[in-house]
Amino acid sequence: MPTPPSASPWRTADFRTLFAASTLSQLGTNVSYVAVPLTAVVALDADPGEVGALATLSTLAFLLIGLPAGAWVDRMRQRTVLVGADLARAALFASVPLAWWADTLSLGQLYAVVLLSGCATVFFDVGSQSFLPRLVDRAALVPANTAMVGLQAVGTIAGRSVGGALVQMLTAPVAVLCASLTYFASAVQLAFLRREAAAPGPAGGTPLRAQIAEGLRHVFGNPELRALALTAALTNLGMQTVNTMLPILFVRELRLPAAALGVFWAVGGVGLLIGARCARPLAARLGYGRTLGLVGAVLAPAALLVPLIDRGPWLWLAGAGWVLALFKTGTDNVLGVSLRQHMTPDDLLGRMNATFRFVLTGSLAIGAALSGLVGELAGVRVTLWLGGTLIAVAFLPVFLSPVRSRRGLPAQRTAPPVAAPAPK
Repeated sequence: MPTPPSASPWRTADFRTLFAASTLSQLGTNVSYVAVPLTAVVALDADPGEVGALATLSTLAFLLIGLPAGAWVDRMRQRTVLVGADLARAALFASVPLAWWADTLSLGQLYAVVLLSGCATVFFDVGSQSFLPRLVDRAALVPANTAMVGLQAVGTIAGRSVGGALVQMLTAPVAVLCASLTYFASAVQLAFLRREAAAPGPAGGTPLRAQIAEGLRHVFGNPELRALALTAALTNLGMQTVNTMLPILFVRELRLPAAALGVFWAVGGVGLLIGARCARPLAARLGYGRTLGLVGAVLAPAALLVPLIDRGPWLWLAGAGWVLALFKTGTDNVLGVSLRQHMTPDDLLGRMNATFRFVLTGSLAIGAALSGLVGELAGVRVTLWLGGTLIAVAFLPVFLSPVRSRRGLPAQRTAPPVAAPAPK
């Protein structure tokens, strides 16, 4: 179903600015996703447990501050939040190559960098998802989310390929510097956003704990939102369990170059992109809920091919399973985010998004810790089978919930977008 011109997010200048900045930010995120663990493995000779700890710390911030961040974002000016988060990430990642050149780089510093940059990412992710519904008309939310999820997929394809190539050509610490520069460029781009109005947050004087509890009740008290959160959490748990061990598998056990790991991750991004692009046509034909249920039931089990990864044809077979699993994730991201935005009033958007990010990215932290522990005790292959199984069954909460019978988007109960100030 084509998007009416009046409902196209591309007609909004601020959406175009946010999209351009997010492109740069996604590039930095995906380059660092490859470069940081390879810095630990290659430059600092990290073992599976240490790599697992690094991955855990990179997402631990969502468990530590994810919920209060939603309440804070509901009170703050989102443009300021986004710019500050990008500048913080730029400075933190720039410290890695500087320490490497001074021959003082340590695992302790890498742990601190990923933990603090994760805190900045909490605010960036919650702020951007809460800002988006204020930049575009409600009718444009689905195509806007399609564009943003597609961007994440392209970032995975391009960023992780570039990251692997940069590590191969320039070393891992220099690749981290390149990620730092893209975050700085994103902050500069975000400064051109014209809307800076604060979100219509709750009345003053409401205790922070009460605001957080309201966001939790909104998500977990709604059976559809609860199912969406559980399915996404299981997916992230499995994905991170697999991804944490892949640098060790590729570089140390299979003796493949760093660029091959970047290409494998990038191939998954192709599946994510195709899934995002197919989400709206599938939903128009089958309905939102049926699409989420059927795509999960058919494609999620393909993740069980990933633990078979090896040299030669097995690498291609595992790659095919990864593409299919990521196709399902791309479809889930577009339809799931659109559903939850339509089910949430404006003054709860920050807390709803923070609750989801707390659950989803908290699952990444748990998955990384679980991966490091199982990898240390039982080996890389057992860890991959565990992760693949989690991904394969992740569709069940949505499949067994009222979401599966939902035909279209619910009626929106929100105020219109904040108007841009008149030019002077």
